[in-house]
Amino acid sequence: MLREADGLRSELDTWRDLLSRADDLEAALELLAEAPDADLEAEQERDAAELEKDFGRERTALLFSGEHDERSAILSISAGAGGTEATDWAEMLLRMYLRWADAHRFKTEIIDQQEGEQAGLKSVTVEVAGRRAYGWLRAERGVHRLVRISPFDSQNRRQTTFALVEVLPEADDDIEIELDWDQIRVDTYRAQGAGGQHVNKTDSAVRLTHGPTGIVVQSQNERSQVQNKENATKVLKSRLLERALEEKEAELRKLKGEHVEAGWGNQIRSYVLHPYQMVKDLRTGHETGNTSAVLDGDLDAFMQAELERLATGGEWRGDDTGDAA
Repeated sequence: MLREADGLRSELDTWRDLLSRADDLEAALELLAEAPDADLEAEQERDAAELEKDFGRERTALLFSGEHDERSAILSISAGAGGTEATDWAEMLLRMYLRWADAHRFKTEIIDQQEGEQAGLKSVTVEVAGRRAYGWLRAERGVHRLVRISPFDSQNRRQTTFALVEVLPEADDDIEIELDWDQIRVDTYRAQGAGGQHVNKTDSAVRLTHGPTGIVVQSQNERSQVQNKENATKVLKSRLLERALEEKEAELRKLKGEHVEAGWGNQIRSYVLHPYQMVKDLRTGHETGNTSAVLDGDLDAFMQAELERLATGGEWRGDDTGDAA
């Protein structure tokens, strides 16, 4: 209740700030009409563009209608086939989402990560804590494709690689997810990779295997086995919640006569760094040539476009042809 109240106060403050900025901009434009000034006009154009961007973001937030959109999120990234190129792409995506979260003042904590053999990450799981983190990030679920000249290819050939992004609503204590520990196998092992010498000397890492569903989760980034078990339990509950939601959605699609795609699902976005610069979302058709900004976490426009599509029941609009293929 207190968290919800804080979130509502923050939202109210945000809209008041937008209104104040709009009033200031209107007053400045009236002054410009009376006394034109090229430098002041350029400054007001920048302010207007920034205000429009912020307004669009907050307007999109009003479209959050999902049962769990207000919750924090569990974000997982898994490298696809492609060896070092794929694990490097997974790490690039992690950096992108961490920067996006930081810009939105979401708190992040890496729960588990499996390093690649030469570089990058095979997989990583991150908790993104904050109001509406799941509502925003659910727009990112799916397969992300990278096309570039691989820095790991001595012949400088263009490579295409993939990574899967999964987003779960965090299952807080107020969500009834029953865990029968008689059906959960708990394994402990020595953590691998970065984290200090202790991780290789104590069985601090924890792996949970849920018998009825076969779901496996693990955590190894905390020093304490107890903390790792708590984190793994949190992820397991979130995966069980997501599974229940998917089953409910699948049943609704079945009743509507819609086809349910199995497996990784459809590729949602292409990031092309060679032979040209382009990031294009294949669901909405939204695209930009500023690839460096996107990879630095400038994702709001892509998320907004997808949330708009979901809210209005729009069809996939993108076209995946040409050099990106």
